[in-house]
Amino acid sequence: MTSAVPGTLAAFLCFFSLTVNVSDATGQETVAKPEKKITEIKIGYLRAYAPQLTLSMLDLPPRDEGVAGAEVAIGDNNTTGKFTNQKFSLDVTEVKPDGDAVQAFEGMITKGDRYVVADLSAKQLLSIADIARDKGVLIFNVGATDDSLREEDCRINVFHIAPTRSMLADALAQYLMVKKWPNWVLLYGSHEQDHLYADALRRAATRFGGQIVAEKEFKDTGTARRTDTGATQIQQQISVFTQDLPEHDVVLVADESEVFGTYVPYRTWTPRLVAGTAGLVASSWHPASQQWGGIQMQSRFLKTTSRRMLSKDMSAWTAVRAVGEATTRTKGDDAKRISDYIRSDDFSVAAFKGQKLTFRKWNLQLRQPILLGDTKSVVSTSPQEGYLHQVSELDTLGVDQPETKCALK
Repeated sequence: MTSAVPGTLAAFLCFFSLTVNVSDATGQETVAKPEKKITEIKIGYLRAYAPQLTLSMLDLPPRDEGVAGAEVAIGDNNTTGKFTNQKFSLDVTEVKPDGDAVQAFEGMITKGDRYVVADLSAKQLLSIADIARDKGVLIFNVGATDDSLREEDCRINVFHIAPTRSMLADALAQYLMVKKWPNWVLLYGSHEQDHLYADALRRAATRFGGQIVAEKEFKDTGTARRTDTGATQIQQQISVFTQDLPEHDVVLVADESEVFGTYVPYRTWTPRLVAGTAGLVASSWHPASQQWGGIQMQSRFLKTTSRRMLSKDMSAWTAVRAVGEATTRTKGDDAKRISDYIRSDDFSVAAFKGQKLTFRKWNLQLRQPILLGDTKSVVSTSPQEGYLHQVSELDTLGVDQPETKCALK
């Protein structure tokens, strides 16, 4: 019995040794799995920026207006990107509002940006559009509301997230007609953008049956708008300025240049409703929007940025999410393939507006509901009930396909 113990121990040690050796051998033969390849998708943000003067301190745009929305969307894209092996980044570049955007844009291309969110003037955007097309770069316009960019100056590589002036004016006109307030007075500023919005309001009146019974231009004389004397002078002028107007239901204000519009409500000679760029304002988003999951978006944005979400923030968010959605669906980062997909019937993007949004194929404008609101709340959303369309009710806002002058090139 005693001699069997060493033999049993030896057998056990031998078995243990073999087991260890086999385990080691197995470990040596196991090939490590290669790391997953991550596709980096670089999105540029090119903005024209300078501190601007507004009639009200409350209207001063935040320093990161638009950019903040894009950054939140980058985070949303990367949440999905963890599962699709994609990583999104944002490259922000600024130029002056009257500056040359070409050099800045070419610098972004050099850094590898193939998708550029543009918050530029119409002139600046056009200066880079053809360069971008030749370089295979897609531009997403979130700043310029000019109808010309979607019509005679349209480009096949420029997608428009921001609504046009005609879309905003049509949304307002529909609501005024539904409320049976058809007679309007039009007050407009003396700057180019004021005239363009006034033109959009005239077009909307013709389109939906409104009557502009009188028009007056408010000349910008360079009054010091932020001084007590300047503010008082303009406020006093408004009453006299509106004294001789014919009978009307609504005062329409076209003052994109922020010269007099804020002072029109409550100061007209005859007590009347005010709409346009003051009073009841049409916009692509509203800081108080809560419907269709908007409260979740608002809360998330507030938590991330410590401020409320503005229209340009939502436009930038939508632009970056459009890129994220397209790259996820196409499983790649080819700009040509992305462009084709965005323009196809398969593409849509959800933006907390009650329905999925798509691009108009004839001018690459994003279809979207327009919110009508005052400083505190959303009053209504257009298109209004009863305005029908054979394709999409959203196409009752802005230039429809039979009217377009766009020839994408």
